[in-house]
Amino acid sequence: MINITLPDGTIKTFEEGTTSMEVAKNISEGFARNVISASFNNETIETTTPLNIDGSLVLYTWTNDEGKKAFWHSTSHVLAQALEELYPGIKLSIGPAIENGFYYDVDLGDNTISEKDFKTIEVKMIEIARGKHDFKMRSITKDDALSLYKSQDNEYKVELIENLEDGTITFCDHSTFTDLCRGGHIPNTGIIKAVKLLSVAGAYWRGDENNKQLTRVYGISFPKQKELTEYLHLLEEAKKRDHRKLGKELELFTFSKKVGQGLPLWLPKGAALRERLENFLKSAQKKAGYEMVITPHIGQKELYVTSGHFAKYGEDSFQSIHTPNEGEEFLLKPMNCPHHCEIYNAKPFSYKELPKRFAEFGTVYRYEQSGELHGLTRVRGFTQDDAHIFCTPDQLDKEFKDVIDLVLYVFGSLGFENFKAQVSLRDPENLEKYIGSDENWKKAEDAILNAAIDKGLDYVVETGEAAFYGPKLDFMVKDALGRNWQLGTIQVDYNLPERFDLTYKGSDNELHRPVMIHRAPFGSLERFIAILLEHTGGNFPLWLMPTQVIVLSISEKFEKYTEKVLNLLEKNEIRALADNRNETIGKKIREAEMSKTPFMIIIGENEENENKISVRQHGGEDLGMISVDEFSEIVDNEIKKTLKTFK
Repeated sequence: MINITLPDGTIKTFEEGTTSMEVAKNISEGFARNVISASFNNETIETTTPLNIDGSLVLYTWTNDEGKKAFWHSTSHVLAQALEELYPGIKLSIGPAIENGFYYDVDLGDNTISEKDFKTIEVKMIEIARGKHDFKMRSITKDDALSLYKSQDNEYKVELIENLEDGTITFCDHSTFTDLCRGGHIPNTGIIKAVKLLSVAGAYWRGDENNKQLTRVYGISFPKQKELTEYLHLLEEAKKRDHRKLGKELELFTFSKKVGQGLPLWLPKGAALRERLENFLKSAQKKAGYEMVITPHIGQKELYVTSGHFAKYGEDSFQSIHTPNEGEEFLLKPMNCPHHCEIYNAKPFSYKELPKRFAEFGTVYRYEQSGELHGLTRVRGFTQDDAHIFCTPDQLDKEFKDVIDLVLYVFGSLGFENFKAQVSLRDPENLEKYIGSDENWKKAEDAILNAAIDKGLDYVVETGEAAFYGPKLDFMVKDALGRNWQLGTIQVDYNLPERFDLTYKGSDNELHRPVMIHRAPFGSLERFIAILLEHTGGNFPLWLMPTQVIVLSISEKFEKYTEKVLNLLEKNEIRALADNRNETIGKKIREAEMSKTPFMIIIGENEENENKISVRQHGGEDLGMISVDEFSEIVDNEIKKTLKTFK
């Protein structure tokens, strides 16, 4: 007999060889009908895998991320089978599950696939799925696996197998199809009810530009047609909210081939938007005791060798800048923290002067491959809202909690209310991966966990996900379309203080190492603005809007009164523009709506005679004729709903 421990701590006894699906049926027949994947002792298994030892079992349904991964990985097998049947002679390579769906990379030979072929492939996939074919795993020797794929002249599978150890190789079979696979499938193809192919693209084998370019087919699948319909609706909404499209429409940023790929140019409205975000955070940081610093865009190569960033980012950095002096090398800075360490090192500190909090909106540079660049979310030059806190170990707990308060303030002011926190700890089974003493690690991990608990954060713990120099807390934000983004990070670092020989004089008159906290609530301004654009659809919080009000005069004869209204709005610190063009008021309103301006003020004869304004809100709501002071109060109250004072 074996003892199976379930996630709630319940221990059940079963006969040796019992499968996870049989365990699910023992819990509930209804529950078992929804189980599609499982893990045993933290390893993914099939629902038909016999359990022969004591261990912990987790059963997954479609509602779990792990269940979706198995579902989409299984569907990639169905896609591969459909492609083989429709395009005989093609060569398969890999087909993993991804965050939303799956893909398969294929060498099509002389064949081609375009979007017009998607419907035919989808029909074939559903036909295969309806056969309710079981997914079955089997072990195979390395020689037999190589023999199979060499007979098919499939150099991709051969290369994969050659890098595997004999005795670890498995195939997955379903229907008439076989594929090299590590496992992790749903019970059978019949669970797949709805399929949609989304795009086709080129992809170099193993991501190497020197290798052959394969055809990558992306798709997604669901256990219900209704869920696919809802997902496709979200995709359409996402297209409307694409930050690249909105950025162009709202005249925020642009790119130039002459300037270079991945190097955004901020237009006046975008620059004003960035400035407001910076000032917003600077104001909060000032109250929190941060001091602004400025560092150069380059640094000597040795600086980044000392910090360890050259070893980590060297291959992804721009080429070294060589000066006329022999052997002198500079790099565009990949990170701000080494510079901040040198600022700390500029003078000796006593424990009485700590913590020191240095903040900077510092631009950094990394050479991303051209195929990986994407609007503002993946660029080659980006500005981080970086800050580094140098404190004593005893100050760590309070400083960490204070940073959480700042991150939550930023999220709340910008409408990101749906988020989870992830606490990343070191792997106790693999301590050689990390630096620093056990005592310091315990203090750091306890500080993060206690802070997450004390602040009432909805958090998960990921063991083994810590950075090599210390644990961290990341914030995963869900946007208006249900997509998850990593925004905001707080990290505890014992590495850089050691590498840069940072010290402070303690109360015992001895030198001690400070603890370093890295934090960036925005992450980078470029990526943050992109996500904010898509989250809000361009309808930013009122306090952040580049133009809060547009004043529309019905005709040229009201320009003088329009100017008077503009001056009054300016005195009330309301950002407003006037549209005095010789166009119909209907056209002006339509264009103001398209620009997503929160308020429109209509100026005509009645408004001038009564010394008032007619106000229309974005979306069509008419607020009637009111005074400028009354309108200013409306704007002020609306801003206060989101922009609270940081305490």
